[in-house]
Amino acid sequence: MSHKSRRQGRHLSRSKRKKLRKGFSAPVQPAAAAPQQYEPAPRAEVAAPPARAPAPHPAATPVQITNVAAELRMIGILSGIIVAILIALVYILP
Repeated sequence: MSHKSRRQGRHLSRSKRKKLRKGFSAPVQPAAAAPQQYEPAPRAEVAAPPARAPAPHPAATPVQITNVAAELRMIGILSGIIVAILIALVYILP
């Protein structure tokens, strides 16, 4: 891998910015253009939707946690089996 920084290239260097600024020219507007007259647009009639009462939130039922110890024991047994299989595969497969 090269020793370049990952952030390189996100920002232009000062010399590149100066070059870009030199080549930039602001658009020139014709001086003889007549001023535009402002005409307000007619207002559109928009019917607002009828106001509704907020829907009641259903009451949250308390979650009862049961058999936590049994589930943790099952997770431990399964993870032990998976680790044992992985260790066996390290020795079996070349």
